[in-house]
Amino acid sequence: MKFHINYLSIEKLKNECLVVGVFEDKKLPFSTKQLDEISQGYINKFIMSGEINGRINQSLLLYHIPYVFSERILLIGCGKESEFDERNYRKVIFNSIKILKNTSATEAVFFLNDLYVKDRNIYWKIRVAVEVIDSALYDFSILKSGQRKENVVLYNIFFNIYKKSEIISGEVAIKHGFIINQGIKIAKDLANLPPNICTPNYFELQSQNLVKKNNKKILIEIIDEITLKNLGMNAYLYVGKGSKNKPCMSVIKYNGSYDKTSKPIVLIGKGVTFDSGGISIKPSRLMDEMKYDMSGASVVYGLMHIVSQLKLPLNIVGILACCENMPGGNAYRPGDIVTTMSKKTVEILDTDAEGRLILCDVLTYVERFNPSIVIDVATLTGACVVALGHYVSGLFSNDDLLANDMIYAGELTNDKVWRLPIFHEYYSDLDSNFADIANIGCRSAGAITAACFLSNFTKKYTWAHIDIAGTSWKSGKEKGSTGRPILLLSQFLLNKSGLNLHN
Repeated sequence: MKFHINYLSIEKLKNECLVVGVFEDKKLPFSTKQLDEISQGYINKFIMSGEINGRINQSLLLYHIPYVFSERILLIGCGKESEFDERNYRKVIFNSIKILKNTSATEAVFFLNDLYVKDRNIYWKIRVAVEVIDSALYDFSILKSGQRKENVVLYNIFFNIYKKSEIISGEVAIKHGFIINQGIKIAKDLANLPPNICTPNYFELQSQNLVKKNNKKILIEIIDEITLKNLGMNAYLYVGKGSKNKPCMSVIKYNGSYDKTSKPIVLIGKGVTFDSGGISIKPSRLMDEMKYDMSGASVVYGLMHIVSQLKLPLNIVGILACCENMPGGNAYRPGDIVTTMSKKTVEILDTDAEGRLILCDVLTYVERFNPSIVIDVATLTGACVVALGHYVSGLFSNDDLLANDMIYAGELTNDKVWRLPIFHEYYSDLDSNFADIANIGCRSAGAITAACFLSNFTKKYTWAHIDIAGTSWKSGKEKGSTGRPILLLSQFLLNKSGLNLHN
């Protein structure tokens, strides 16, 4: 799929399909009104007859319209004009591509970006359209035999704009949207792979491929099991003791800042390539979805692709903290006590609370980079799903400014987070009679006590934790990775680079 900017009068277009909107109150957006005038009321005739009344999810595909050079016009319902907002804009783009991919059209010109969305400019509208279209066309069928991919012949999408001053904004929006979608696809493909393919070692190999593609900007260090032990990362190692697939950690360094002494932003992704729960084994129902416990690592990997392709003027360190949590004769047990890299001791009360054991050592390890910001991304707790469902990721931070910046990036991209507290009162739930800290608290406030556990290891820098247990994948008929929160974090990094073009 290729995206382009058009700067032509609508009456001059000779494309296969023009995509325009229709409001429920029979008001026609600017481009639709132009086409109706050119066709001498042909479009309005269908509206007045009730063939399409403009409701969301409605559409009407017209062929051979009088006095219009283009072969087709696709009318898309936009709902009530007074209620048209960001959510409805995304819906009409999605509905458009859903119709188009079932036609024989190889190209289409979108005029939906001339719809008014409060506080959103042409950059936002075109970038969102690119992101929605690519997402709607995503397919993961590489492991299916004897099945052909759905035949999508749509190769070119044009966004028509009327102001010459908006051409550059539109082109930048396409560039940003396309590269970010590449990163999302990479992350989705990784997360959707089965755990017999996507092992900790597989992540290591993927990291090395990233270096080959960006050899001037990316450096990588692979930290194997022996090095992890020498570093004293015992909690990390404990999680993988029951698996034949050995833990390893990929450290990906991107140096894009003009000031080489600039402190880096560190991104940490939890990469448990399969989480059986260990000795505290999970129920068998839906256990296959525990391959998605490496979603944090897939997100960070996708982000490192994005920042290198966008050539962001930042120094960024991406950490893929990978291992597998399995039961077995060597597996760690409830009741074990482990000494972390920070020298704090942890009493293991539940081997299914493994993500925090990995992350606590990584959070200590990254002190060596003297980071400006550290953000970890993890499918950490089922409790976060109970608290926030599948629409919003949980956000925890020791810094109000960082938390606000992330909330703002989430609002711009509709990849939302909700900040939860890490008040001092919650820390007592992690008290242990035998160690410095326990790895779980009581049944209540599980997402919060997990974040409190992590915060014990983040005293030396500004930190945020995103719990994506409810948002990183979908179950049921739509089962698959969502790639979240790449949209949020890529926008956060664009903002840090001074490249926020939404306003």
